[in-house]
Amino acid sequence: MDQERIEKQFSFIREIDREKFIGRQTYLSDGERKENDAEHAWHMAIMTVLLSEYANEKIDVLRTVTMLLIHDIVEIDAGDTYAYDEEGKKTQKERERKAAERLYGLLPSDQGEKLKSLWEEFEACATPEARFARCMDNLQPMMLNAVTDGKGWVEHQVELSQILGRNQNTHTGSEILWEYARKNWIDPNVEKGTIKGGK
Repeated sequence: MDQERIEKQFSFIREIDREKFIGRQTYLSDGERKENDAEHAWHMAIMTVLLSEYANEKIDVLRTVTMLLIHDIVEIDAGDTYAYDEEGKKTQKERERKAAERLYGLLPSDQGEKLKSLWEEFEACATPEARFARCMDNLQPMMLNAVTDGKGWVEHQVELSQILGRNQNTHTGSEILWEYARKNWIDPNVEKGTIKGGK
């Protein structure tokens, strides 16, 4: 056993427990409290296992699941930037890049480089796996917003143009799932007025 290697691995494993404390703006399905980053990652990983058949292109499911489980770890240092926080987005990339260096740097170099590379792949959104992962990252909060009668959308006075702007590339991961989301989650909430600016 390589003592130094296993110590680095457990150091990283202990550190990422902090992801459970990073709050997001999306309510859980009962509408009682908002989810944290770790819950979000778990949910998207399961979604990928179940929904990968709808990907536009064949994907490596394990690679995609791994990408989703690790991509928000940077928010331990950088914090969660809300989807429609335009001010926060100005510094998001730099905050997250610094966080990636520190956090993935806790691991043995081979594993750290592998996870950092997956994080960069997600950010670039240029592979079938990254496109499907980004699709999951957009659809999961949308689904929870819909099941809570648009509670988060109402709280932040979100407009249809904002949702469509954020999701302009969601279809590149899965045309089928984007069409499903539009028909079952977005359009009904526009009709109810929980999403503004659609009439």
